[in-house]
Amino acid sequence: MSDRSRNLPRRSCLSVPGSSERFLAKAPTIPADMSFLDLEDSVAPLEKEGARAKVVEAIRNLEWDDRVLCVRVNAWDTKWTYADVIEVVGNAGERLDEIMLPKVQSAADVIAMDRLLTQVEINAGLPKGHIGIEAQIESTLGLINVEEICAASPRLETIVFGPADFAASMEMPVLTGGVQIPNYPGDHFHYVFSKILMAGRAYGLQVIDGPFLKVKDSQALRDYCNRTVTLGYDGKWALHPDQVTVINEMYSPTAEQFELAWSILDAYKVATEGDRKGAVMFGDEMIDEASRKMATKFVTRGERAGMKRVVED
Repeated sequence: MSDRSRNLPRRSCLSVPGSSERFLAKAPTIPADMSFLDLEDSVAPLEKEGARAKVVEAIRNLEWDDRVLCVRVNAWDTKWTYADVIEVVGNAGERLDEIMLPKVQSAADVIAMDRLLTQVEINAGLPKGHIGIEAQIESTLGLINVEEICAASPRLETIVFGPADFAASMEMPVLTGGVQIPNYPGDHFHYVFSKILMAGRAYGLQVIDGPFLKVKDSQALRDYCNRTVTLGYDGKWALHPDQVTVINEMYSPTAEQFELAWSILDAYKVATEGDRKGAVMFGDEMIDEASRKMATKFVTRGERAGMKRVVED
């Protein structure tokens, strides 16, 4: 795993077609927490091999600030995967943080990527374990095996839900993935969201929701973000630069939540100093160790987003 990237924020994860020099050049100027340069679905089959060199050049020569920088390779069931890894990881240098592996079906898919990365790192002179892995869950079999997938490798940093391919795998009667189904009485992905989230958290991973395909409808994007924000997801994909600002806002604590969380931590620390332990009143609320854990999550997420506590004189 990459020690640099594992705990960086991933509120907004911007997809950048690896075959487009124009989009690659623009990507560092967009304030996404993470950029992934795509060799998979956004690249036509005849352009896939040529896109590798463009991605390597972009990683080495563009100014990427401190964001997480990732490349999505093609899935194991294609003819491109091994060469994607060898050419990109072998030539991109240390600035590349992660490889994203799409359509992960089992732990074996992740283990195979781990072993290939180890060999490429050795030959490229990279530190052992430098390249992290993001695994996409995009099928019924992937969801069934998600716990084993999350435990498959210490390189794994993030688990990602892919709604469009998953909807196709389920044979859902929809033509647009990652949006609401108005005639369904509830959230048709609620079980999927929860299962992926529990598996990711059990193994210390960040958990990311996939894209919202109606890129010009920012209000609908906010509404859909609320589903995974409420559950506790770390972030969501952005397919268009205009989505990044909305997603960054939605997956950050409010200033009020951040300050309240700090106040809870302060009150609990004072109440449990020395040998004193247990619950304590905080205003009209009883707080305890579970409250401390919840508040710590808000503080951690806010600090990841660059928030700082307001210190009164």
